[in-house]
Formats: sequence, C-alpha cells, structure tokens
Amino acid sequence: MAQPLVKKDDDRDDEAEYSPFLGIEKGAVLQEARAFNDPQLDARRCSQVITKLLYLLNQGETFTKIEATEVFFSVTKLFQSRDIGLRRMVYLMIKELSPSADEVIIVTSSLMKDMNSKTDMYRANAIRVLCRITDGTLLTQIERYLKQAIVDKNPVIASAALVSGIHLLQTNPEIVKRWSNEVQEAVQSRAALVQFHALALLHQIRQNDRLAVSKLVTSLTRGSVRSPLAQCLLIRYTSQVIRESASNTQTGDRPFYDFLESCLRHKAEMVIFEAARAITELNGVTTRELTPAITVLQLFLSSSKPVLRFAAVRTLNKVAMTHPMAVTNCNIDMESLISDQNRSIATLAITTLLKTGNESSVDRLMKQITNFMSDIADEFKIVVVDAIRSLCLKFPLKYRSLMNFLSNILREEGGFEYKKAIVDSIVILIRDIPDAKESGLLHLCEFIEDCEFSYLSTQILHFLGIEGPKTSDPSKYIRYIYNRVHLENATVRASAVSTLAKFGAMVDSLKPRIFVLLRRCLYDSDDEVRDRATLYLNTLDGEGAVVESDKDVKEFLFGSLDVPLVNLETSLKNYVPSEESFDIHSVPKEIKTQPLAEKKAPGKKPTGLDAPPSGPTSTVDAYERLLSSVPEFASFGRLFKSSAPVELTEAETEYAVNVVKHIFDRHVVFQYNCTNTIPEQLLENVTVIVDASDAEEFSEVASKPLRSLPYDSPGQTFVAFEKPEGVPAVGKFSNMLRFIVREVDPTTGEPEDDGVEDEYQLEDLEVVSADYVLKVGVSNFRNAWESMDPDNEKIDEYGLGLRENLTEAVNAVINLLGMQPCEGTEVVPSNSRSHTCLLSGVYIGDVRVLVRLQFGIDSQKEVAMKLAVRSEDIAVSEAIHDIVASG
Repeated sequence: MAQPLVKKDDDRDDEAEYSPFLGIEKGAVLQEARAFNDPQLDARRCSQVITKLLYLLNQGETFTKIEATEVFFSVTKLFQSRDIGLRRMVYLMIKELSPSADEVIIVTSSLMKDMNSKTDMYRANAIRVLCRITDGTLLTQIERYLKQAIVDKNPVIASAALVSGIHLLQTNPEIVKRWSNEVQEAVQSRAALVQFHALALLHQIRQNDRLAVSKLVTSLTRGSVRSPLAQCLLIRYTSQVIRESASNTQTGDRPFYDFLESCLRHKAEMVIFEAARAITELNGVTTRELTPAITVLQLFLSSSKPVLRFAAVRTLNKVAMTHPMAVTNCNIDMESLISDQNRSIATLAITTLLKTGNESSVDRLMKQITNFMSDIADEFKIVVVDAIRSLCLKFPLKYRSLMNFLSNILREEGGFEYKKAIVDSIVILIRDIPDAKESGLLHLCEFIEDCEFSYLSTQILHFLGIEGPKTSDPSKYIRYIYNRVHLENATVRASAVSTLAKFGAMVDSLKPRIFVLLRRCLYDSDDEVRDRATLYLNTLDGEGAVVESDKDVKEFLFGSLDVPLVNLETSLKNYVPSEESFDIHSVPKEIKTQPLAEKKAPGKKPTGLDAPPSGPTSTVDAYERLLSSVPEFASFGRLFKSSAPVELTEAETEYAVNVVKHIFDRHVVFQYNCTNTIPEQLLENVTVIVDASDAEEFSEVASKPLRSLPYDSPGQTFVAFEKPEGVPAVGKFSNMLRFIVREVDPTTGEPEDDGVEDEYQLEDLEVVSADYVLKVGVSNFRNAWESMDPDNEKIDEYGLGLRENLTEAVNAVINLLGMQPCEGTEVVPSNSRSHTCLLSGVYIGDVRVLVRLQFGIDSQKEVAMKLAVRSEDIAVSEAIHDIVASG
C-alpha cells in the first residue's frame, strides 16, 4: 500500500506527499508478479507490478538467476495482451533484465513480429529491445529490417534504429559500418531528432578516418543541416577538424572559421552559444576572431533565461583567463549580475570582473564583494578567494586592501577547505609581494589564536618559522607562537616548539629568551613535545651537551629533505630488524620517471602551505638489490641513479628488449631486460654485444650473460663500462643480441638437443647528460635558492630558435637537463608570451643544483631563454650551462 511521506512544509496541512514505492520488498513484488500468469490479464495491475520491479532494479536490488529467469518467462506471456501501455512496460522490463543467450530465443520471434508491425510504437520499441539483447548472429538476420528502419518516414522509428546503431557500434562495428549509405540518407531528413542521431552515428562510423571526418564537415557546413541539435553537433565536429588541421599555424587562414561565425546569427539560442564557445576555445584565437563571439555572449548576459546568463558568464570567465582585455566591454553587464538570484551566476560574474578589472576598480569591487560573500556557500567563496589572489598578484600595489579583505573573511565562519584557501592565498602573497610580508604574518598569527583546525595551525607555524626570523622585528611573533604551547593540542604544541627553535637559530638576540621557553616545554605532558624541546636545546647548545656550528644548526632546522619520503621509509623499515647504525646518506635519492601511460594531463598543482615536492615513487631499492647480487659489480660502490627503461625493439617483434642505465661514480651498467615471445623456441647463453666506438670515454669491463630464456619469461643480461670518475661522460652505443636457439617440441615442451647460434639487431642506445642528474624536488624553492651560496651562481642567455609555443621550449629544456620541475612551473599558461620555470636536482657526486629558467617568445616564434644556476659547487653550475650550450 502507498504510505505518506514526511511533509515538505508543515504549513501545507492539506498537501501530503505520497510515494507508491515506499517500503516495498522484493519478495512481495515477486509474489505479485504471479499476476502475469493469470488467464485473464489485468493490464493496469501488470503495469504497476512491472513498475515496482523496475524500481527495485534501478535502486540496486539484485535478482538471483532463478528469480530473474522466472520473472523473464512470466513477462514474455504478456505479449498476448493488446494493451499498448503494458506492451511498452514489457519492452522496458526485457531490456533491464538483459536475458542470457538461451533465453533470448524465447522473445526473439515476438520482437521480430512487433518490428514489422503496423503499430509504429511497437516497431520503434521492438528495435531498441532487439538491438539491446541480441548477439552478432541474430543481428545479421535482422540487419535488413534495421536498414529499412533507418530511412523510415516515421521519425520515431528512424531515431530508434539510429540510436540502436550507436550502441551496436561498440560491440558489432563491422555490421554497423555497412549502414553508411542509409545513415547518410537519414542525415538529410527533415525531422530534427533523426538528423541529430544520424549525424552522431555517421561521425562515430568515420571518427578514426580524419580525412573522412573532414569531408563530412565540409559537405555539411554548406547549409544542409536544419536541426538545431544536429547543428550543435556539427559545430563540435568542425572545432575538432580545426584543431587537427595542420594549416592552423602554417597559414593565416583558419579553415571553417566563417562557418562558426555564421552560426552566431542562427535563430536557435543553443546553436549561437555553441558557436560562440567553439570560437573562444580555438587554439591561438586572436582578438579579431573573438570579437563577434564576445558580442553575442554579452547579449546573453541580459537574457531573462538563467541558463543563458550562466552559460554566457561561464564562457566569458574562461576567456578572461587568456584574453582579459577582450572581455572588458562586458564589465558593465556583469556588474549587474552580482546581485543575480542565482548564486552560481553571481560568483562567476564576480570572479570574471576580478580578472578583467583595472587597478582603479579594485576598491569598488571589494565593497561589492564584501556584501556578497555572506550569501554564498563555501565552494563559491573558494572560487572568489582564488580570483582575489590572482588580482593581488596582478596589482601588487593594492595588496593592503586585498590583504585586509582576506584577513576579515578569515575571521568569519567557514569550513576547512574555505579557510585553507584563504590561508594559502595569504601565504602566496607573502612570498610574492615582499611589502605584504609583515602584515600578512600578523594576520596569520591572529588567525591561529582562534583556529579550530590543527592542520592549518601546524602549517602556519611552520611557515612562521621560515619567514618570521627574516622580518625587521621577529620578537613580536614569539608571543603568538608560545601561546600555542599552552592552549593547543599535542600536535600543534610540537609544531610550536619547532618554530621557536627556528627563531632561536636565526636570531641571536632572541636565543636566551628562546632557551627559557624551550626549557619550560621539557615538562610537557606529551612525549613528542618533550623530545623536540630536548633535541633543540642540545642542537642550539642550550645545555652545552652538543656543540654545532651555526651552519650545521641552520641546515638541520631549515634544510629541505633531499631524499624522497618513500625511499626514507623503505630504508628505515630495512634498518629496524638490523643491528647496524642508520646512515641517512645511504638512502637512495632517485625518483623514478613516471611511465607515459600513467601520466595525467597537466592540471592545477597544489599551492600555498602544502605544495609538496613533486615526483612519484622510486624502484631504486629493487635495482640496488639486483645489482648487488652480481659479484662483478660489487666493487662499483653506491648506485647513484637508475634510468627509466628504454625500448630497444619495436612492439610485437619476436624478441622484446629494453635497457635500464645504472649510473655509478666511475661506472655505467646497462641492464638489458629480455623477453622471448616465440613459444616454439628456447634461447640460451643470451648476451648483448655492445659497440662503444662512438663513446670514446667508456671502456667495457664486465658482462654477465643470461643462461636461459624460455618463452614469455623475462630475464636480464648485463654489460658494465668504466668511465672517468665524477665526469658526466656521454656517448652512443650500438647493440646486437646474440644467443643460441633451440627448437621446442610443442607437444612435450622439451627442447631439441642441437642449437643454432643467431643474432638480432637492436636499436642504438645513448647515455646523455640528463642521466647524471637525479630528479629531487624541494618544498620551498625560494628558501632553497636563497640558502645557496650566490658565489656559485652562473647566469647566461641562450637562443632556442623557432618553437611552436613556450610549452614546447620548456619541455625540451626539462628533458635535456633531467631535473625535477618545482611548484607546478612546468605548466605554461596558454598563449603566454613569457614564463618562468624552476628546476631542482642532485648532480653526480651528490651536489644539489637549482635552476631558474626565464623564457620569452616573440611574434616570429623565436624563443630566448635566461638560465640561472646555483649549486653547492661552481663547477657543477658551469657543467649545467655546458649541457644547455651543447644541447
């Protein structure tokens, strides 16, 4: 029985909301399904039972095999009813049950009969169901009927056949591709939905043939598409052709742009918007090309329809990121949207105005935003905060009003993500605008006095410990920090102790006062707090137990961890069961290069307090264990770096070989990973003959052959070379795989007694300069850069020649140097004319290196680069410049 739900509004006593599905159970519904077997069918009751069954299925209820079979056979008996409504429910039920192959036969004849029925509603639904449950064998039998249905005069039947074709293309592409002529005819249909579905199917049939798609777009852009939905699809396909067209950048003419512009004058609003969005998303779009699209979007801003206002302001928001000046004409219209009832529209309007506004309009915008912030949810507030941060970096002189705004909203109520966004913004402004440091740090200090989030408190204390001692009056922060020792939980108290120690290390005048405070921490109830206080008192020579130089103390407190945390964790796990003392220098520093298949599209990088050093996990431990098991390599010393595998054979060849380059101080070991892909062969005595005639500084000293290589069982063979100590020697090596082949009897699996010696040519291998640099990130590049000796800095400028864009130039230099990009600077904003990239790494000999690259591109696409290198050894700084100069 239907039961009443809770009322939405207590004042609406006369209106209660009911749900026919409340409290229904699978068992009861299956009992009701017995009505399908009645001699006299009640169509209304059967429809209600099917509705309940469909509800259960869509709510995630699972039927056992027996239950599903019983329901299916019961439902098939309903084909005898003439009721059109019940027949449609039967079709839905069969689709949802997805019967097995042996059950499909039961309904096939009924569905095929309906497919040729005179009732159009039966025909359309029967086509959908048959194509959903059928396999390839049955599909060939009904293919003729489906082709006829595609060109049927009834648009409902034609659309059903076309949509079924779109689904079938995933499972039976060869059959669907034979329908091209009929689909082509359907594209010319006068029915809007038929034309839409036909164009979608035709494009999917041809999508892997770039030339065919281009011809399709060319033929249809001449005006044969009447359906607004199909026109929107055509605009998207046109944009795809434009992106893939090689002529985009080689000539001044952009193919099909005139078609997109003509669509801006279409009578359908959806087509106008689709064309405007397509124009704004063109690669390298010019202001002249943008103007007509911006004009129609501006008209949409004053539309009475919220969906059009939202679509327009969202698109303009994206355009403002790359072409802010092109959007400024819309500012007056967008200001009126700040008070829009739809908060999403208002938020987008605010953030767009912040991106396009000039310095004189900042104060006026801030007043409007202040009233606006209290009315929106945290997720929208975060968007506004990010936009304000960008505005402040754009107009640094306005930092006071913007910083005050951020500090005011920081005191208001809000969730963790919102507060974190504000704190991150203040931190970035402090780092990038020196004048904002003092006021920004005080705002953060006031915030932690009443901060409910331990994570933010600890991160701010850590940041205070780095930036606070560099201010003109560091002592004013001590009160805020020490308050945390008394008033917070153990996690925050421990962080406060570390921050106090940093002030004591950096500011000699504060050291005696810091010692007094740290001694008080020795009586804390938490062992972590006591341990930290004890450690820092001894490190700072407060107790006279340990005497360290100032440089050692500062390195201990401020130096970045130059080993990956995953490697440190692995080394500590190995240390726990052993009796040897732990040595931090024994922890491997290599970060494994991420495989191409696992790389994700460059997105937004973490910024602010928790921007981590980037880099995936390492497999250097596994390589080190493998190499240490080979006696010939035992005297080579500590492994410095292992490269990513380099393929030496094409895919799908009879032998698959890749090589890993292991770099030691005086040696290079090539590890050849071999796989035999031929079941009828056993390879024995497998070696790689390496010709080093093009690598004069290398001399072969050892090799280790692979005794046996059965089918599909990977194995390794090694070749070791000696090189000058500490020198980044480079060279090219040619490789020949040599082995003895023994045929394998496929019936017994036993190899024949006689073998034949054979060879297989492999691709050449190069040792390059990047092989001598470890990718090791730093958490704070600016601090790391300032801690390096300026005397070891070397600066020079280079011309990189013609490049398609700055992204290509940045990636080329990163790959050449083999260093770790920091703080997300490897991502170049689209259409940017200049860019700064920060790199970090460790050079062979365990020498830390930092690189600052500044790129610029002119109108002729000539790229110039300024390279600044700091390291712990001036010779290494010069070596990095030599790599770039010779690259």
